[in-house]
Amino acid sequence: MGLMDKLGKSFVITTELGPVKGVMVDASLDKAKNYLTLDGINIHDCPMGNLRINTISMGSLVQNKLGTCAIPHFTCRDRSLLGTQADLLGAHTLGLRHILVTTGDPPKHGPYPSKAVFDYNTFDLIKLIKKMNDGLDYNGKEFGGKTEFNIACTAMPTARDLDRELERMSKKIKAGADFFQTQVVYDVEKAITFGKEAKKIGKPVLMGIMPLKSVKMAKYMQEKVDGIDVPEEIIARMEDGESGIDIVCDVIRDIKDYIDGIHIMALGDIEGTNKIIEYTRSL
Repeated sequence: MGLMDKLGKSFVITTELGPVKGVMVDASLDKAKNYLTLDGINIHDCPMGNLRINTISMGSLVQNKLGTCAIPHFTCRDRSLLGTQADLLGAHTLGLRHILVTTGDPPKHGPYPSKAVFDYNTFDLIKLIKKMNDGLDYNGKEFGGKTEFNIACTAMPTARDLDRELERMSKKIKAGADFFQTQVVYDVEKAITFGKEAKKIGKPVLMGIMPLKSVKMAKYMQEKVDGIDVPEEIIARMEDGESGIDIVCDVIRDIKDYIDGIHIMALGDIEGTNKIIEYTRSL
């Protein structure tokens, strides 16, 4: 059963591949073989403007070597309109059927004097992919055959203006989004509120989960990272010695009935990710 067959019918668990060092793909794939059974693995597209292997090629390797559905991120940042269509045709030919559409972090965050392209925004890209699923290019001309992409989009459950965030999600669905993977959530009340409202717009939502590694990390996320709320209660629990893994497992337990799955962002921690997978599957 594929990812799209499971979404909305059974509880789905996805995670992230983590950074690949240059062309050392075998090391990353060997590490990822230690994950317990997953429904999908995301591959980041040069996050924070840092050099990473092309997500399409890495996604193909994940599927062929690991037998797990790959969800490569595809940013608006680096590709021209022509290059985007060529890359999408290539991704489809390599067997990829899921794409996460995102704006992309500005190049200024990275170490290179790169210039962003931004021939289009995320809504434009979603519409383009749907058009290609009908066998048409940007200009509405047939290119030969049809793509069969399922489109993932991001969402922010802790947005200050929840109504505006839900409106953006609805616009993404209207453009062609098939499901959502959200930013990290620690606040159970906000997660449940978001989950209830998101269900009304009719597309599956996988809630972002990231185990905190230290009190310092918890405070940094709360103070410095826009869109992430770490309740004082959670910081206090970590100060008392509780692990970030145990805390996010409690969060999953409390929100599970309001979402369609989780997306685990454990910063390459295979053991920690497996503990979360094992606990979630036991609920």
